[in-house]
Amino acid sequence: MANIKDLERAVRDGKLDRREFIRRATALGLAAPFATTLLSQAVHAATPKKGGRFVMGTAHGSTTDTLDPGTHENGFMQNLVYTYANHLFEVDNNGQIAPELAESFEASKDAKTWVVKLRKGVEFHNGKSLTPEDVIASLNHHRGEDTKSAGKSLLEPVVDMKKTGPNEVTFTLNAGNADFPFILSDYHFAILPANRGEMDWEAGFGTGGYVIDRFEPGVRATYTRNPNYFKAGAAHFDEVEIIALIDTTARQNAVMNQEVHAINRVDPKTVHLLGRNPTLKILEVTGTLHYTFPMRLDQPPFDNYDLRMAVKLATDREGLVKKILLGHGAMGNDHPISTANPYHNGEMPQRLYDPEKAKFHLKKAGMEGVKLDLGTSEAAFSGAVDAALLIKDSAAAAGIDVNVVREPKDGYWSNVWNKKAWCACYWGGRPTEDWMFTAAYVEDSKWNDTAWKGTPAADRFNKLVIQARSELDTNKRREIYYECQQLVNDDGGALVPMFANNIHAVSKKIGHPEKVAGNWEFDGNKNAERWWFA
Repeated sequence: MANIKDLERAVRDGKLDRREFIRRATALGLAAPFATTLLSQAVHAATPKKGGRFVMGTAHGSTTDTLDPGTHENGFMQNLVYTYANHLFEVDNNGQIAPELAESFEASKDAKTWVVKLRKGVEFHNGKSLTPEDVIASLNHHRGEDTKSAGKSLLEPVVDMKKTGPNEVTFTLNAGNADFPFILSDYHFAILPANRGEMDWEAGFGTGGYVIDRFEPGVRATYTRNPNYFKAGAAHFDEVEIIALIDTTARQNAVMNQEVHAINRVDPKTVHLLGRNPTLKILEVTGTLHYTFPMRLDQPPFDNYDLRMAVKLATDREGLVKKILLGHGAMGNDHPISTANPYHNGEMPQRLYDPEKAKFHLKKAGMEGVKLDLGTSEAAFSGAVDAALLIKDSAAAAGIDVNVVREPKDGYWSNVWNKKAWCACYWGGRPTEDWMFTAAYVEDSKWNDTAWKGTPAADRFNKLVIQARSELDTNKRREIYYECQQLVNDDGGALVPMFANNIHAVSKKIGHPEKVAGNWEFDGNKNAERWWFA
């Protein structure tokens, strides 16, 4: 039987009218005046209002950030690009793929050819109309030998891309890929105006719900609403500001003092305190966010299989979930595919803390008593320093001497991650297996932060990822992805001890959809477009 919360949710979703709400609420024993009050509150919360200045504080940002979408590497820039620009496709708040700048699309039976029709009447912030040439120039920015884009590997399967009509682009792939629309929703692949055949990213003009007024790398960005936005019922605020508040305490104080309306990465240790604040609500979403400690195979001693296995076995992941996440998440199993993904391998045995077995591998590697530097910073994730210290403690029982190196927050992503042999990291995850593996695990990915390549297991993994893209049989595809997860778990340099829930603190003045996206923080990093003042 439905309860009052179910009825309120049905009203907010437009599935229940006023009369039926009152009838069902009174049948549950509520007095008619109280039922009427609840109805008013539910309707009010579900009705977006235009106006106001929305300010958010994010745990991300770097002074090395640029408006070039090929360089975007943190949550600040993901949020920025989704605020001022659009993509051919987007992941909606239910985790499903949906056309955005695309009006419609059609794939060939083998999923090698994709015909995308563009929306008509869409304008960039400078008044230029969207054309197929803009799409081609924007995506070509990430292709070719000279590109420095982190999205290059995702577009490697594209062998041809051409205008086939006034508002149509046809893509030809080297093999079938059933997930191709998901790939085109990646935040790197914003569609920006073309200038002489090349994407013009420096001007900062997009087609999004907001126009950039000011961008200070690693500090803040401000926007005003785009009066010509093509999406109805979206981008409700008059103005938006995103502030980089990397320090956890500063971020949480800002939302408690009502200096900002929302923050991400709430420290699990203080969730209950923020939840008691009468001005705030806790918005916790289960998704694909995971915390990692990548070990690079191109730097010794992590080129040794037994040393990598010893580190994995010497990590008390159950203790990390309890002490770092305080239960707001789950144990990882040294691969990046979460239970929210369609082909998560739940049959694989969970790797547990086993210092004696770790000692066995250390001895086999001839590295008993080895000393390892582990770079960490709160820039990686809230609790990253404490997590590193816990790894140090658990590894000591296996005979591994971990030296925790506290790195500066600013510049962490450009100076430490993907450079030093072992460090702390986070991944927002991806909604499909192919997207996640292609972004960070295939050998030619710019973000292959474990430098996992050249081993027999890595070679097989790379072949399987390509094979899975064109496999349209669901059962066969599942078998392939199961094996991919096992290969990463066993041979890869990824230490993935925990999956974390996305925890936000949000002002009660802010309204948002009942279902909030979990593919990225901040409602898929589209909160500026999807939220409103209640």
